[in-house]
Amino acid sequence: MSGTTSTWKKITSHRLFLPIVCLLAVLIVNIFKTPDFFQIGMVDGHLNGWLITVINRGSELVILSIGMTLVTAASGGQDISVGAVMAVSAAICCQLLSGGQVSTETLAMPIIVAALVGIFVAGLCGAFNGFLVAKLNIQPMVATLILYTAGRGIAQLVTNGQITYIREPSYETMGGFLGPIPTPVIFAICAVVLAWLVLTKTALGLYIESVGVNASAARLVGLNSTKIKFLTYIICGVLAGVAGIVTSSRITSADANNIGLNLEMDAILAVALGGNILGGGKFNLVGSVIGAYTIQALTTTLYAFSVPSDQLPVYKAVVVIVIVVLQSPVFKEMINKKNAKKKTVALQGGDK
Repeated sequence: MSGTTSTWKKITSHRLFLPIVCLLAVLIVNIFKTPDFFQIGMVDGHLNGWLITVINRGSELVILSIGMTLVTAASGGQDISVGAVMAVSAAICCQLLSGGQVSTETLAMPIIVAALVGIFVAGLCGAFNGFLVAKLNIQPMVATLILYTAGRGIAQLVTNGQITYIREPSYETMGGFLGPIPTPVIFAICAVVLAWLVLTKTALGLYIESVGVNASAARLVGLNSTKIKFLTYIICGVLAGVAGIVTSSRITSADANNIGLNLEMDAILAVALGGNILGGGKFNLVGSVIGAYTIQALTTTLYAFSVPSDQLPVYKAVVVIVIVVLQSPVFKEMINKKNAKKKTVALQGGDK
C-alpha cells in the first residue's frame, strides 16, 4: 500500500501532471458533448476536423509561449507586448511585399526578405523591452506596457491606417497547408525543437533558471544576469515576429487592430498552466507547449458549444483563477497540512 501511495505521490508531484490533467479534462468533456470532436477527415486534400483546428490554430500560441516562458523564468515577469509586436512584424512584412499599396497581387520583393525584415524589427522591439527590464530594472509588466500600448499604433503608421492585403497565392503558404499538413504546425514544431536544442545542448537554460531564482547569486558566480535577461526578451520578440508573419499569411493581410489581439494573455496563461512559476526560476518548456494546446482546445471547445467570442475571456478567467489558486503557496501548504493530519490520524488508528 505504501508503495502505491509513494508512486501516486511521485506522479501527482510531477511538473507535467497538472498540464496533462487539464488537457485531458478538456478532451474528455468533448467525448460527451461533441461526439465528432475526434473525427479527422480530408477536405480538398487537407486534413480537417476539430482536433486539426486545435493543433493548427494553436501554432502561433505555442510559438509565443516559448518566448514567454523564457522571459518569465529569467525576469520573474511577463511580456504583455507580444501581441502588438506580432502586429508590427506583420505590418512591416506586408508593407514591403505590397510596395506600399493597400492591396496587391504581385510581390514587390521576395517573401523571405520581407519576412526576415519583419522578424528583425520584432527582435528590436524585444531588445527595447529587454533594455528597460534588464538595464533600467523596470518591472517587466510596466516596461512592456509601453509597446503593448504603442505597438498597434506603430503598425497603423506603417500601413497608413489601412489593412494591407497580399493576394499573391504563394504568401498564403506559411499560414495555409503544405500538402495535407497545416504549415503553421511545422513552424511550431521547428520553434519547439530549436528552443529545446538550444536550452538543453547549451548552458543557456541553466543560466536562465539561475538568474530567475536569484540574480544576485548568479552574478557572484560569474553570470551576467543583465545580458541573460536582455537575451530572453530578444528571443521573445523574434518569436512574436515569427508568429505575426504566420498569422498574417493565414489571413493574407496585415490587420494591425486584430493580429495577435489578446494572445499575450493566452501565452501567459499557457505558461502558468504548464506548471511554470510566474515569479521566475525553473521552467518547463514542454509544460508550456501543453498549456498552449490546452488553451486552444478550450477555445475551440467553447466555439463548438456555440459560446459567443466576446464571452470567451470569462471562461478563461475562471481557468486563470483555478490555476493561480492551485499554484498558491498558501493553498499548497494547506493541502500538505491536511495530508499530514490524515497520516497522523491513520497512524494513531493503527496503534490502537
